[in-house]
Amino acid sequence: MSDVVKVVIGDRLGKGQAVARGVEAAGGVAILIPGMAADLRVGDVMHSEQADLGIAFCGSGGAGALMAANKYGYKVEHHLRSVEAGVTALRNGARVLGFGFLDTEELGRRLVEEYRRLKAEGKT
Repeated sequence: MSDVVKVVIGDRLGKGQAVARGVEAAGGVAILIPGMAADLRVGDVMHSEQADLGIAFCGSGGAGALMAANKYGYKVEHHLRSVEAGVTALRNGARVLGFGFLDTEELGRRLVEEYRRLKAEGKT
């Protein structure tokens, strides 16, 4: 069982570079979807890459996460607005997290660290 955490990142405005740096700083693999409306492709890329987590950024924090849930059945939490809310969502079993624009290194780092901890405890 690998402890490498794969995280797909999709941002409505084609950003997401900061959160990707945080994922990588924590030892994870960031798969950053390029281009506008990338949040709407998070579920597709997670499925094809067999990723552990997905992060969808848009103004509301819901569209990409809800598409991933509807198409692939991923457990999601959306309309998240803080790093702590994301960590709590992981603890509650979500694997796709929908945020308003929160492209920060801290978010990527903390999510990978928490997912790794949950996995070690057998809670994923």
